[in-house]
Amino acid sequence: MRKPAVNIAVAAARKAAAKIQQAVHRLDAIQIVEKERYDFTTEIDKAAEAEIIRELRRAYPDHAILCEESGYLGEAKYTWIVDPLDGTSNFLRGFPHYSVSIALAEDGVVQHGVVYDPVRDELYTASRGSGAYLNERRLRMGGRPSLAGALIGTGFPFRQRKNLPLQLDMISALLRDAEDLRRTGSAALDLCYVAAGRLDGFFEFGLKPWDYAAGSLIVQESGGVVLDFDGEKNYGKHGNLIAGNLKVAAGMVARLKPVLNAETAKPAIGG
Repeated sequence: MRKPAVNIAVAAARKAAAKIQQAVHRLDAIQIVEKERYDFTTEIDKAAEAEIIRELRRAYPDHAILCEESGYLGEAKYTWIVDPLDGTSNFLRGFPHYSVSIALAEDGVVQHGVVYDPVRDELYTASRGSGAYLNERRLRMGGRPSLAGALIGTGFPFRQRKNLPLQLDMISALLRDAEDLRRTGSAALDLCYVAAGRLDGFFEFGLKPWDYAAGSLIVQESGGVVLDFDGEKNYGKHGNLIAGNLKVAAGMVARLKPVLNAETAKPAIGG
């Protein structure tokens, strides 16, 4: 049985998704704002976010909310972390892969997470200690015994393009063992796909809390791990994140550490 907070988040996600899907057939008329290079927002992001805020405020007026578009709204023991449209670039092109992501944190620790894919009508939910689900089916992390033959997801760092050469080196290192790579454009869904066994692992630079808050809990509650590039659990400090089952994640860390160490050892320009 879903927790009450999850039911509220599901209702909010579905209302936001309805706004998003209503706009699919008028993409050429949507107003677009480039927040920074390659980072876009639209009137649809804002309308979807407003629906979510309205639903959360109705149920939990004393909770704080952290939104991708609106930033922090209040301070409280409980904070909702919201991405109203993860995969805006996909949405704007009619590429059918985007999601709504909502999480609830208590004193900074995520307790509930919801990611909704309106294109496929797939609802991912999790509560800490209670497991993760895709619609009504319990999710259990895939049992791949190593990085060998794995399918790995990633996202390219549009916020940190300076890291692109390093990421290409990291991809090259992973592909020494992994079978192949996918880059889908929605980190929230990528994490859910790890939980569902559609991907064996995932990594990305510089994610924001709204990108991973719900998805990371869904991974953990399916039996997986979420780590930083050092194999620790400090990904919240910088948004550099690895997800997978324990063996795949460990294999990713082992392949990535030498690349990262070599980058750190490079002399500074002019040094």
